[in-house]
Amino acid sequence: MNLTERLADIVGPGYVSTDPDVLDGRSVDHTGRYRGHAALLVRPGSADEVADVLRACRDAGVYVTVQGGRTSLVAGTVPEHDDVLLSTERLRDVGEVDVAERRIRVGAGVTLAAVQHAATAAGLVFGVDLAARDSATVGGMASTNAGGLRTVRYGNMGEQVVGLDVALPDGAVVRRHSQVRMDNTGYDLASLFIGAEGTLGVITSLDLRLHPAPRSRVTAVCGFAGLEALVEAGRVFREMDGIAALELIDARASALTAEHAGVSAPVEGAWLLLIELAGDDDQTERLADALEEAQLAGEPAVGVDAVAQQRLWQVREAVAEVLGVYGPPLKFDVSLPLSAIPAFANQAVDLVAQHSPDTIPVLFGHIGEGNLHLNLVRCVLEPEREHDLYSAMMALIADLGGNVSSEHGVGTRKRDYVSMSRTAADIAAMRAVKAAFDPTGYLNPAVLFD
Repeated sequence: MNLTERLADIVGPGYVSTDPDVLDGRSVDHTGRYRGHAALLVRPGSADEVADVLRACRDAGVYVTVQGGRTSLVAGTVPEHDDVLLSTERLRDVGEVDVAERRIRVGAGVTLAAVQHAATAAGLVFGVDLAARDSATVGGMASTNAGGLRTVRYGNMGEQVVGLDVALPDGAVVRRHSQVRMDNTGYDLASLFIGAEGTLGVITSLDLRLHPAPRSRVTAVCGFAGLEALVEAGRVFREMDGIAALELIDARASALTAEHAGVSAPVEGAWLLLIELAGDDDQTERLADALEEAQLAGEPAVGVDAVAQQRLWQVREAVAEVLGVYGPPLKFDVSLPLSAIPAFANQAVDLVAQHSPDTIPVLFGHIGEGNLHLNLVRCVLEPEREHDLYSAMMALIADLGGNVSSEHGVGTRKRDYVSMSRTAADIAAMRAVKAAFDPTGYLNPAVLFD
């Protein structure tokens, strides 16, 4: 029995495909910039089936690339070795919300939007929100420890995970669940798989923490003439108890949304700061008090009711929609100390102008964490020149004390630059963990390590 037949025996023949068109569509990065090659696609329907598939692939000596919603922006789901593609899309069970304990158990293939819907229906909130909520899956989000629009309030994905099932490379299944909030029995194995980008095992289900829904929200968009003034305001707001979101948007981004999405910036300024406060009491006065000392370019736009708040969020949400208007952008997802952000913004623009004069640099992101998304729109370069630009940008980030990878992970795109943010001893320790779980290195072989 060959591998295709064995996998069909495990999951059913309707869930294995060797169709070249299907594989070709599954072998391209979400950005459209990176493409690989796959031998077949398998879609298991349970944790045990995932484990059996992994065991069969290991025994056959083939590589496996794990795919969820395929929203990776660093080629994290692109196969490089004619891999077997293991999709978690059928793992879509959504359990009942435990309102008393504020948690829910869901399959790894459940979309973020589905989790948000279940939480909202129970009068609760899930702490992570992304623009790709309709396609990003919670298994993939945990694997990259995704952050997003609410990180400043609730933390990253790892802080929402209170239990999980994971299929290991040897075909065993670890089921780590507990009904108690404090459980320090032995190693915290569950956290080891958060942010591991599928290199140590395949997450198949998760217990997710939910939060009380705030009774009151107020949203504002403020304009600033200079980035230094915006960063200082961001520093103040991120320490406030009621902070719910803190987003930076540059004028180039808002110009694109105005031209191509019909969404204009509600205020003037070279830099925009979207602020949202939330709590059980009206937050409007607290917002006004905090803005008194900020060096604004003009009056802020403030939304108290849901309709006005949604309108203010549109300029931030629309950025993702328009980035591809000139073709796939070249993306950089980085973290920087707040004090280094103005220098990075200036030097990055200069760097782009040197390497690709026709490119439009667009900067936005989660200023509360110093997590920025630099997107190079209209960036069409030969591979060697693109590599030079990418390497120079990574070096700039490292020189400014930043991290070359933030909420999007390392994937395959950034694996050559891990040493800029991790010491040789760090990398050796990570390799040792990888070797302990996956001695043959067959699981997600292109991710994280070169």
